[in-house]
Amino acid sequence: MSNTLLEIKDLYVNAEEKEILKGINLKINKGEIHVIMGPNGSGKTTTANSILNNPMYTKQKGKIIFEGKDITNLKTDEIAREGIFMSFQLPEEIPGVSVTNFLKYAKSKISKKPVKIFEFKEELKKYMEELKMNPKNMERSLNVGFSGGEKKKNEILQMLVLNPELAILDETDSGLDVDAIKTVSKGIQMFKTKKNAVLIITHNTKILNSLDVDYVHVLVDGKIVKTGSADLAKEIEEKGYEQYK
Repeated sequence: MSNTLLEIKDLYVNAEEKEILKGINLKINKGEIHVIMGPNGSGKTTTANSILNNPMYTKQKGKIIFEGKDITNLKTDEIAREGIFMSFQLPEEIPGVSVTNFLKYAKSKISKKPVKIFEFKEELKKYMEELKMNPKNMERSLNVGFSGGEKKKNEILQMLVLNPELAILDETDSGLDVDAIKTVSKGIQMFKTKKNAVLIITHNTKILNSLDVDYVHVLVDGKIVKTGSADLAKEIEEKGYEQYK
């Protein structure tokens, strides 16, 4: 059985009439942590949204293969059920739907099994304690009135509860203080196994300090211009992206 989890092949993507991605190739194996870095407007978020087939982005060419299956043109909810999770830069607020009920519904849809509420709440409490989240947030409307840090921690909580094969974290560390970044890193460490993988999109190398990163990819003007080890992130922090433009 192949160890390849996700493979992006020669992917070209437009946002409206503008070409954003210009031939992306990326291979992620099980057990790996990959990082995409790049200047604003380089196509980082477009890459993440294209994997989930966000309808705001139009694929012009290329394929996305997940666990040996072509998911290029599947609907977003179908891709999620295949085992791909994505956290957002700006998590949505959903008034009237509690954190518990939202996650219970999502977990039942993905697992295709009924969720036992008592056991589920105990699982939530355990994860929330690890992430230093207020357990009272379980009964609050999803992200309504939450601080930026609470919203980002809530995304990591969702990742742990849903336990996907691939977690895509789109600037989950954006706007967080040092302590919150450490908590997010801890959540990634809790999630990570030899059977799943993580794709982190970030501007901030601090989130990488506590993680065993396998590959860093530099994305500039819709193309991956360099791939290296975690040391590449340190080089970018020191020298910036000018050398790749």
